[in-house]
Amino acid sequence: MLWPVSFCLCELRLALAVCCSNSSRLNKESDVTGPTSEERAFWEEHGYLEFEQALAGDQLQRLQRAFKQAVTDCKPDWLEGIARGTAPAAHFDIPNPFQRDDVFIDIVDYPAWYPYLMDFADGELTILAPQVRTLPAQPISYVGWHGDVPQTNPLHMKVQIYVEDVPADGGAFAYVPGSHKPDAGPCPRPRLLDAMPGRKVFPGKAGDAILFNSYGWHTSMINTTSTARKSIILIYEKWSEGKVSPDRYASIADRLTTPARRRLFCLDTMHAA
Repeated sequence: MLWPVSFCLCELRLALAVCCSNSSRLNKESDVTGPTSEERAFWEEHGYLEFEQALAGDQLQRLQRAFKQAVTDCKPDWLEGIARGTAPAAHFDIPNPFQRDDVFIDIVDYPAWYPYLMDFADGELTILAPQVRTLPAQPISYVGWHGDVPQTNPLHMKVQIYVEDVPADGGAFAYVPGSHKPDAGPCPRPRLLDAMPGRKVFPGKAGDAILFNSYGWHTSMINTTSTARKSIILIYEKWSEGKVSPDRYASIADRLTTPARRRLFCLDTMHAA
């Protein structure tokens, strides 16, 4: 969405406004220190930011290899669960990804998006869970339009990472900009996903990522292609007392070696006694 024309008070401000209108799409190949004032304003108004090629080169290939191996290892159990009626057929999540490969840990505080999350959470960020997800091609979506938590919940954010290219008709993520605001009202429930007013669909390339405020209304669009969507959803929240047990990530404690990571995974207290 473009900033209002009233923002452009002179030629210099016009140029700045054009730049700001594109501030939701960021290229993160360079070092990142956190949001600019324009990016923060876009986030507060629209509830999302896009990161083009946030992962690329060796880092992306490392993630793709780990994703492929995890699917190979776990797919038979998933199919067996479908046959027994104990696993959903509409999507497939890798169990316990943090225990499978360090790359799934490394992306939690990946520098393309981590400084933004820390800034928006006022430096008090926790990771709730990863979802290493395959979305098969099928004529329905596994989820309708929804917000994840009520406004009374501490700030809740997600990063959706495309592991492979995702076209608009390939089960792409979709969001309603501005729906994260307290005055947005209840989420509409249109029977057809593409009937949601104001929706924005996010096709992308492998390595692209979308950071979004999950108070806002979002969904996965229908995958009408012949290729499964491969993506990772990282779920974060602003820290609150007792929300995440210190035992949750105890099994990977030996791989969380920095104070910042130990706080992020709630192995150490957020505030010193």
